[in-house]
Amino acid sequence: MLDTLTAVILLMGIPGTPEPTPTEDAFPALRDAVHKIAIEWEILDTRETSYIFAKRSDFEADLNLLRRRYQDFKDAPRLDEANRLPERKIVNELIHFNRAFRQHLVERHHLEQDRSEIYEAVMIETDQLYRVWDAVRDARCEFYYTSVRRQALVRLKEMLGEEDYAAVNLPPNVPTWRWRE
Repeated sequence: MLDTLTAVILLMGIPGTPEPTPTEDAFPALRDAVHKIAIEWEILDTRETSYIFAKRSDFEADLNLLRRRYQDFKDAPRLDEANRLPERKIVNELIHFNRAFRQHLVERHHLEQDRSEIYEAVMIETDQLYRVWDAVRDARCEFYYTSVRRQALVRLKEMLGEEDYAAVNLPPNVPTWRWRE
């Protein structure tokens, strides 16, 4: 219990605040408590436990890494929110189409110089949509570390805005508003 409380206090500290290195006897229990809390708070991936807090000599550097993550992610979406997004396979197909469409625009841009401004505008819109869908892909990619996936959710929320993010109102993968009926 004391190790868990100590771990919470340590993780919530300000990055860069010096902390004494725990004794050799106290280090394993404290390391395990920090790992447990950091994983629960989604600031540490279970795969990172093999090298974060692996050595007592790296205590302060590793602690500062987790403190920065705590600060970065304390208001960030939790990983379970990624499950509301389309499956990665579908997202990959949408991104593949986005990139093929972009390449088509580049080719048309070279051929139709008189319409270069329009093609450039559509390429910019296509790239903006790519960034949204790339963030969706990163958030859904389960082999990425927790911190990468949560950062993708942060980017996605910033790009969509609060309301659209909450409603999972994703834009099309290409600027379909450019097509006339």
